[in-house]
Formats: sequence, C-alpha cells, structure tokens
Amino acid sequence: MKNIIITGGASGIGLAITQLFASKGNNVYFLDYNEPLGNEVEKELLEKGHKITFLQADVSKLEEVKKTFERLPEKIDVLVNNAGISHIGNLENTSEEDFEKVFQVNAKGVFTCSQAAIPKLKANGGGCIINMCSVAAIIGIPDRFAYSMTKGAVYSMTLSIARDYVSHNIRCNSISPGRVHTPFVDGFLAKNYPGQEKEMFAKLAATQPIGRMGTPEEIAGLVYYLGSDEASFITGSNFNIDGGFMGLKV
Repeated sequence: MKNIIITGGASGIGLAITQLFASKGNNVYFLDYNEPLGNEVEKELLEKGHKITFLQADVSKLEEVKKTFERLPEKIDVLVNNAGISHIGNLENTSEEDFEKVFQVNAKGVFTCSQAAIPKLKANGGGCIINMCSVAAIIGIPDRFAYSMTKGAVYSMTLSIARDYVSHNIRCNSISPGRVHTPFVDGFLAKNYPGQEKEMFAKLAATQPIGRMGTPEEIAGLVYYLGSDEASFITGSNFNIDGGFMGLKV
C-alpha cells in the first residue's frame, strides 16, 4: 500500500488516475481547485470502500500548497502533477493575462507541488514524481503558444528533478498524451462548433494515426505503471502516449 498524491484529481485524466490508484488499495490524496466536485468524488469513492482524501488547493500558490502538504502523511511514495488548464491562441492574440494564468497553473503548479513533496519522498527513502506533459512540448501545434510554453517547462523540470534527486532514489518522469477524449474536448466543441460537434470530433480524432482519441483510463494506466516498483529503473524519461501522433507522422 502506497501513499499517492494526485493534483487536479477530480475530473478528466486526473479523475481516472485517482480512481485507478484507489482501486488498487492505495492511500490516495487528491488535490483540486474545484471544491464541490472534489467533495463529490471523495464521497463516491469512500462509498466504494476506497482509502481516499480530498484536499482543496490552488497549486499556483506556494504557501497554500505547503500548508496542504502539511496535512499529508510524513512519507509519500508517488506525486502525480496532473493539474493543468488549456489555452488556445498564437503569439499575437495571447494576452498577458492569459499567458500568466496558464503559466501559473501548468508550470508553477509543478514547481510548488514538487518542492513540497521532496522532503516527504526523501523521508520515504525514495519514490517518484510523474509530470503530465504533452506532445505540444516537443512539436509545434497551431494556436497553442502559451500552452506549449508551459508544457516545455514541464518537460525541462522533469529532467532537472530526475538529475538532482537520483541519488535520493527519487525518480521523475513525464507523460505526453496526444488528444484525449475528456469533458474539456466536448465543452470546447460545443462552444466553438455548435451543431458541428460530431464532424469536428471526427476530424480531431483523425489527427492520431491510430484513428481515434485516447481515453483517460489509458493515460492513467501508464501513470500507474510509472508509479509502480516495476518501473524502478526508469527516470528522466518522457513517454508519448498519442496514438502514433509523434512517431508516425509524415
């Protein structure tokens, strides 16, 4: 049984990660900014007999994160930095406010939570940090200027953390999904393509050579493996899980 910390664990990919680790008998602590949703998820999983604790937190605020981590066990095994927000826009139409907002959550959130987790991972004699990156960190994607910037930062932080803490038996890896079918995708299509949702969904799905979007459960499965003892020889690596988007493009 391990102590698992998951940020952004109340919806989408984060929820799938929370559910999977909990279903395997771990002590799961999930952070989320959305308090009503977090309480609802906690209640549902407790009713299923899982060991689950919800903690409301804004990952962009260091002191708030530190206080939240004080409520966690002295020793933790796995931190999953999943919390993130999206943004659509190129360099010219990205406002300073939007740039700052997406940076604070996606990049600074990895910094705050990882910094707070390191003492607890050291006390545990080691463990791992898993960062949610994106194919956008490596390849140019249209109209994802600010989002791509933050995921590039996540990738770089992954390598730095892995290098600096390998002697403490702390591993750090990142996962780079392609398009994944989450409530965000449905909301994006409904807002931007009313009446054309099915057509546009098919178009987006077709950008993956495998012919479909991924599922949150598929991403969660890779996260679970990287957090397991079977992955003890893996650190400083980034894993594409993208239906061939990176490797099979022509």
